[in-house]
Amino acid sequence: MSRTRVKICGITTENDLAAVATAGADAVGIISDVTVETPRSVTIERATQLVAAGSPFLSTVLVTMPDSVAAAVDITERVQPDVIQIHGEYNASELKRITGSVTADVIAVVDAEMPSRARSVAPVVDAVLIDSVDTDGAGGTGHTHDWTATAEIATMLDSPVILAGGLTPSNVRSAVQTVAPFGVDVASGVEDTGGSKDHDAVEAFINRATRVDIDTSNEQKTVTQTDSTNDRSAGDSMDATTPERHTWVTRHCSQSLDQRLSLNSQKSWIRLQSPSLHMWLHHFRQ
Repeated sequence: MSRTRVKICGITTENDLAAVATAGADAVGIISDVTVETPRSVTIERATQLVAAGSPFLSTVLVTMPDSVAAAVDITERVQPDVIQIHGEYNASELKRITGSVTADVIAVVDAEMPSRARSVAPVVDAVLIDSVDTDGAGGTGHTHDWTATAEIATMLDSPVILAGGLTPSNVRSAVQTVAPFGVDVASGVEDTGGSKDHDAVEAFINRATRVDIDTSNEQKTVTQTDSTNDRSAGDSMDATTPERHTWVTRHCSQSLDQRLSLNSQKSWIRLQSPSLHMWLHHFRQ
């Protein structure tokens, strides 16, 4: 059985960073150098500080909207995250140049309504994040999209798929059951106010996302709910009706771990061996 990975995005303080790690998240997103107004954005200098403050078993993801390939490489080298999440209309060739130039893993953000772009960029990045994207090319809109359609996209791709867009503690279980993603990503859905996390909501979100088991054996992806008497809190009544067992085709990866390490030989084995999103992205490629 494989569990869904969880990324909590829009971290702006060390207090929230520590709380997210304690709650059991696989990764944190730190937003910097974006072209949209958001209370979750921090300066490059602040992003560097937060990345450095991350625990060894928590992957740090720099969420950014660089205006060129060179800018993407530059900010990655300056901040030194485990992963860089790139928003914007970069084509496969440009993303391949970024992937080949940085030691961080690369996640490409794709609009849920653009499956053809997802298929195009998936072979050259480490993961594809499917979100509800606005006209500026930014995600984090807080709006859900058609999860059934996203599930169909996911079955077409050889890269891990991360689901984002309007997720909350109340709907994440249903989202995971429908899509069976590699991971889920949330920002505003676990906040008190913009840029400030509700630690109870973070814990509830992680518990509900990770208690849906995914069986990837025998070339099938089977999704089942793991019941727990501890997972009972306000918001359960708002969950969508739990569908019966779903089966999805497992996505096979074309690149071996050795090939990825050869391409990014500077990546730390300490990070690779830690139970974090960074490690799991590599594990998925075996």
